[in-house]
Amino acid sequence: MKHSLPAAVLMTVCAVSLVSCGSMRQSGRINGTSKADTSMMYDRYMGRIIFLDKASGTEGSRIYHSIIPDPDAYIRAVARTVLQTLYFSPHDSIPPCRTLRYTIEDVDGISAKDGGGGDVSIFYSTRHVERSFEHHDTARVDFETRGVLLHELTHAFQLEPQGIGSYGNNRTFWAFIEGMADAVRVACNGFHDEKDRPKGGSYKDAYRHTGYFFNWVREHKDKDFLRKMNRSTLEVVPWSWDGAVQYALGNDYTMDELWREYQLAVGDIKK
Repeated sequence: MKHSLPAAVLMTVCAVSLVSCGSMRQSGRINGTSKADTSMMYDRYMGRIIFLDKASGTEGSRIYHSIIPDPDAYIRAVARTVLQTLYFSPHDSIPPCRTLRYTIEDVDGISAKDGGGGDVSIFYSTRHVERSFEHHDTARVDFETRGVLLHELTHAFQLEPQGIGSYGNNRTFWAFIEGMADAVRVACNGFHDEKDRPKGGSYKDAYRHTGYFFNWVREHKDKDFLRKMNRSTLEVVPWSWDGAVQYALGNDYTMDELWREYQLAVGDIKK
């Protein structure tokens, strides 16, 4: 939303960050630069991280720190993954996050991002951490924490539609922003595959409806679909669903027709 395993877990997340999601998982070198080196070049877009535990003494705080002993490194690793998923290269037009204030708090809800212009705040609920730890499964907590962070950090780095209003007053703007955040989460293995995929609905419903749909297009039409949809906000003004998909895939496509093809392919509707 916009508004005893610890070392092993952290090593896993950091290792995952050295390769991007989807199409960039293969090893090798590009123009003389290794993909690991290219990955590290994204680090300049994440500035200072101010981590604050506002839930010290709670069970959720204890669980969080037992799984994530170094929040700064953890956050930077996930940020690297997000940036590689949204952009073609570190030389793209990428909005930097100069300061990130990340807090864990003993509050209801899950997580949310606030701010912009390079000054971002994200909170994460330790009550949600406790719920995720219901079966004493540290891997489940790490999986959920990483997934939530993929979504929120997408908000910190994604590009926004132009010429159609804002997040607060235009549903298309809102749906695209939240849909892209969940699309990145899906592409980076932040959900439980088909188990978490919502059935039916519309691509305009945002979050997982849009996210799973966009990832299906990425897997079946164009491996760079998420990057192109993100870039479409600079190229398609005023922004629109059809204008964006035609920028990404060509003039033969409309979003409604592509959504129907997706719904047929996943079995949500029949011919």
